[in-house]
Amino acid sequence: MKKKMPALVPAKDTTVDLLVVGSGTGMAAALAAHERGLSTLVVEKTSYVGGSTARSGGAFWIPGNAALSERGPRAVADAGTYLNAVVGDSAPAERGRAYLEHGAAAVDMLRRTTPMRFFWAKGYSDYHPEEPGGRPEGRTCECRPFNASVLGDERPRLRPGVMEAPVPMPVTGADYKWMNLVARKPFKALPRIFARAALGIGGLLIGRDYLAGGQALAAGMFAGVLRAGIPVWTETTLVRLLQDDDRVSGAVLRQGDKEVTVRARRGVVLAAGGFDHDVEARHKFQSPRLGDHASLGAEGNTGDGILAGQELGAGIALMDQAWWFPAFAPVPGRAPAVMLAERSLPGSFIVDQTGKRFINEAIDYMSFGQEILARERAGTPVEEMWLVFDQRYRDSYILAGRCFPRQPIPESWYRAGIAHKSDDLGALANAMGVPATAFQETFHQFNNHADTGKDPDFGRGNSAYDRYYGDPTIGPNPNLAPLRRAPYYAVKVVLSDLGTCGGLVADEHARVLREDGEVVEGLYAIGNTAANAFGTSYPGAGATIGQGVVYGYIAASHAASS
Repeated sequence: MKKKMPALVPAKDTTVDLLVVGSGTGMAAALAAHERGLSTLVVEKTSYVGGSTARSGGAFWIPGNAALSERGPRAVADAGTYLNAVVGDSAPAERGRAYLEHGAAAVDMLRRTTPMRFFWAKGYSDYHPEEPGGRPEGRTCECRPFNASVLGDERPRLRPGVMEAPVPMPVTGADYKWMNLVARKPFKALPRIFARAALGIGGLLIGRDYLAGGQALAAGMFAGVLRAGIPVWTETTLVRLLQDDDRVSGAVLRQGDKEVTVRARRGVVLAAGGFDHDVEARHKFQSPRLGDHASLGAEGNTGDGILAGQELGAGIALMDQAWWFPAFAPVPGRAPAVMLAERSLPGSFIVDQTGKRFINEAIDYMSFGQEILARERAGTPVEEMWLVFDQRYRDSYILAGRCFPRQPIPESWYRAGIAHKSDDLGALANAMGVPATAFQETFHQFNNHADTGKDPDFGRGNSAYDRYYGDPTIGPNPNLAPLRRAPYYAVKVVLSDLGTCGGLVADEHARVLREDGEVVEGLYAIGNTAANAFGTSYPGAGATIGQGVVYGYIAASHAASS
């Protein structure tokens, strides 16, 4: 039986040491502040706790943390070299240095203040492993499956995830890599499937509710917040920030039709996400071609924190950037369907409206989106995208996290025109609305290259990152195989994202800066409310959650000492 949402606790005027606006990685800031002896309040715009963190894969990229191996990946010096290479001058160098300096301590704080335990997702390559300091074995970590029943009556307030398994199975990202290959590597995949199913189903039988991914990370932080006695007000919207003598001293909030004032002696941490669902702003700063509400970020992310900071003269940067994420086009009225390994797997390729390939399909998802926007700025926009594959591919891999090998694609996709199937390449091209001759030429050229295991056009499979989600049973290139088994399929792809990552300019202490570079005293910004600490780059899986956690720790530490 589904538990009822706890009754809303009426807000009232109050005073605390630190006010945190946003309940995703903002909870890390709250936990760090509480550990430093600060009274803390977390406020959340929506009815759920967890923000976009709860909707994510839950990984974090924090070099030097204790979950990593002592040999190699834990080395912070290599990570510094790597960040210098991939970030360049697109973000202040001191932001990256502070991130590395405090990363291990931030993870240690979570280990002390929550019931979570973490593990290294060994093999999940950095996104640019060929750069100096890059690691093909990766530095990404995850939370082990977490028993959310410890949340008790607060469990219904945890934000639901994006992908729901048909049976209770706490599947980590490391698990998914192999579960996706169940038809190709059954002896590797089936033990993981059985183990996770046993944990999920068996846990329910004894009153335990195991979660994985972003659900586990958000639940773990929420458990720590509850254990610490930190109040969390949901359905509470930021109206404006308050200042006394040019220092931020609190905020006016709205709950229902009532406004309340919260005074904050040590300051306010803005952790309210980006402007994912402010369609007007996204069209202005990013692209008018972006679909309405196509983001996978939490629905409450409409830029409230960014706007509140701007009202006080704060500067903004990187507003054209997002954690871009190609996804399957949505059925009308639904959200886009997540694409995880599909672009990297052999026996598939992506074409645009010209019927031609235009990119290394297996490239990291932020770079994928940046390439699309670069094409648009150059006057050669990608107007439509289609993932093309054959029956061997469909029989071998999971599609959209819901269609298991050999399982048919939902009829609703065909009815909506976002999927097509045909034995004839010309007919498939016509269904997609792309030039048949160009498409058939692309098809045959791709097959010829796949036979050799080389992609001279775009270099697919050259990077260790590409190969992570490839098929190790296919050689010589785990990302390439010809399409030869009819029928052939095409599924429409759209540019989605995991959230925007442009926002308020912040320094190495997470303090918000004015347009002239001066500090807005008492105001901090973290996560996607702040301009990306990594500039225009995405160093590795979980870099977005990582910087929210680390800069939450930094902000709380600075507030406690100020």
